Formats: sequence, structure tokens, C-alpha cells
Amino acid sequence: MNAVVSIGVKAHAALKASGGVAHPLAAFPDAPYFDAAGEIIWVGSKLPARHPRAVLTAAPVLRGRVASFESLPRPAWRAALPPVARAASVAGACRRLVESLSSLGEPRGFGALLVGRRPEFPLDHAIDRVEALAAAYRADDAGAVHSASRALLGLGAGLTPSGDDLCGGALFGRRLVSRDPRWRAIGERLVREAQSASHAISAALLADLVAGASFESLHALADALIADDDAAAIDAARTLAALGHSSGWDMLTGFVIGVTADLSGNRA
Repeated sequence: MNAVVSIGVKAHAALKASGGVAHPLAAFPDAPYFDAAGEIIWVGSKLPARHPRAVLTAAPVLRGRVASFESLPRPAWRAALPPVARAASVAGACRRLVESLSSLGEPRGFGALLVGRRPEFPLDHAIDRVEALAAAYRADDAGAVHSASRALLGLGAGLTPSGDDLCGGALFGRRLVSRDPRWRAIGERLVREAQSASHAISAALLADLVAGASFESLHALADALIADDDAAAIDAARTLAALGHSSGWDMLTGFVIGVTADLSGNRA
């Protein structure tokens, strides 16, 4: 049995439904992701962040084998979008953040675009797709946002391809400043399409971004921008950027697009 130190609300519900048992994913037996009652959960003793799907354990959990968990702690960690914020104020704070990104170190993935550089191969061949996504948000064109996002799904390496993280971050950012139901509907459509265009793990994490319940550092960034707290925003962005090989940077890049409708954060 694996002792649980802390747990996200989605993982808690899944393990409660499964009787505390989680199975390795057949397609990803060596990944830190398991299936509990049909829900993907993220398990490990050294997870870098809190997340609704995260299960932080006291000791490492063997991958590729069925895992059983001891009594689940309460309360479970949860995250949600804060009340809708004034778009102009949040966009202004986000632009100031972009101007300070040099303090976060070397950008990875699509993050290079935020500092006016070309990302590495193969993402350098997708710059026009990212620019199309920004233009679609700038035009407030839901159909174009879907088309541009769809063209990015599955692009890049890793368990969560850069294109998926970028599109999810953009929808998270847009929903922070607009609760227009179009954005949630587009996101849910993309989640269904990601099942085949990408894979199940990335689709699950994309669904969390679309729902506005994702990594703690992304929520901390949203809270800091709403509070107009530049120092807190930089701290949150630094923590976010450290996630994965480039996942944090990719989500941050998408977030900037969703909030400001521009890669540099210069246009409202």
C-alpha cells in the first residue's frame, strides 16, 4: 500500500471510486500516470506541482504495476478560475510580465517566441500556426481559434506535446478574462479531437486547462495578475516555466496569447 501525502480533488474522487486501486496505462507503462476508475491520475513521490490529478506519495511508486493506496487525506487540493477579471487590467499586468521574462532564464519550447526568438526544431516550423492562433484570438473569432488550435494538437515531443500545452494555456488565459461559453465549447471539442490527434494523457491535462482547473503555479499566476502584483506574477511564472522539459513555457506562451491576443503581449 502506498501512503499518500497530498492529493488533488480529481485524483481523490477517482481513487475513492476505484477502491484505492490504480492500474498502469497500457500505452505508457513507464509513465507516472495511472488509471483509476477510468480517470487518469498523476502519481509520484517527487511531483513538481500540485494539480487536481496529482497524488503525492511518501515513497516512490513502482511504475508498470497495479498500485494500491492507503487512506486518502482530506481536504483534497482543488483549483478553479477566479471570478472573471477585467480584461484590460489583466492584459496590462500580463504585458509587464512579458517584459520581465528574461529573469526566468533560457526559454524552452514555444517560450522562445515570447522573447522574439525562434524555437528549436520541430517547433520552428510551426511559428505561422502560433501566429494564426494569436490572430484568431485578436479577432475574437471562435471558429478560427478552433482551426488554429486543431492545427497545433500533437505537435512536439513528450507526454504533453508543446502544441497541446500552448492551446490549453491559451484557452485557460482567455477564460480568465472572458466567460463567453464559446471558449469552453471550443476547448471541449479540442479535448475530444486530442484523443486521436495527440494521446489520452495529454487530452486529460488539456481538459483540465479548458475547465480552468490545472497546475497550482498557473492559478497563482492568474491570481497575481488579477491582483496587479508584478513580483508575485514573476514568481508564479518562474515556477510554471520550470514544469517539464518545456510544458511550463508552452503553457505560459499560450496563456499570454489567450490574455493579450499577441505573442509579445503588446496588443490588446
